[in-house]
Amino acid sequence: MRSLIALFLTAALQTQQQTPLQRLQASIERTTKSINATWGIYVKSLETSEEIALDADRQMETMSTIKIPLMVEAFEQMKAGKFRLTDKYTFAQADSQPGTGIIQRLDPGAALTVKDLITLMVIVSDNTATEVLYRMVGGIDAVNRRMDAMGLKSTRAMSLPTTWFAALRAAPSSEQLYREGKHPFGLSTPREMGRLLEMMERGTLVDKASSDLMLQIMRGQLYRTRIPRYVTGYRVPHKTGDFLPFVGDDVGMLEADGRTIVVSIFTGNHFGSGEALENAIGLVAKEVADYYAYRH
Repeated sequence: MRSLIALFLTAALQTQQQTPLQRLQASIERTTKSINATWGIYVKSLETSEEIALDADRQMETMSTIKIPLMVEAFEQMKAGKFRLTDKYTFAQADSQPGTGIIQRLDPGAALTVKDLITLMVIVSDNTATEVLYRMVGGIDAVNRRMDAMGLKSTRAMSLPTTWFAALRAAPSSEQLYREGKHPFGLSTPREMGRLLEMMERGTLVDKASSDLMLQIMRGQLYRTRIPRYVTGYRVPHKTGDFLPFVGDDVGMLEADGRTIVVSIFTGNHFGSGEALENAIGLVAKEVADYYAYRH
């Protein structure tokens, strides 16, 4: 009995000795352990430079969060004068891609601007827009060269929507495609994706005007079942990535007066309920949001 009391008192003392940030990290770790999945998490306050990094350098499947680097490359090429936000694209049925997005449901001949394509790629993860934008910038290699130049060497675009969906159709099941691991849509680490977001918030991604417009687009995100799920009192520009139930990613920022927090969450190897996974991601984000709201 005495040994149990001593153990309890020791644990209580250790908890008291933790810093507030360490207690937040411990709480996040408890939440992640409630879901049988591989997690990678990177959190950074841009005001205090406080960080939480849980396997933040693990290279993981991005799914559609890789569309952020594609957006960056598009803005870099526009800065170089290769095309403009107002340039028009005419929808051709041959470009239509399944999965998320609305362009596939438009009539052939529908006209969209480059800004329309980028916006739809981000806020509804439009795969047709993604296919067209990859073609405009010169393909996967152009995105990867840009990431290399920025020092983000773990961030790799891996598949066009066309090739990824072809692999999915050819696979016996979506689970087998995922388990084989031969057809990633993209790869990155929570820290590297968080670095892109930090640059965007600080106005140094491409340039200030481009950073501001990318943020404005991301604030219009319509899929709000992860980072924003339980968060109140913040704007949440973010981008999701999905291959549920196996992969559920969300990378974004919590923005409020006087504080901005980068939250980059990757998950993989999950074979349970997709809803439960999204809920856990939402709880992690809420813990971060509440911590900084209280500290402020």
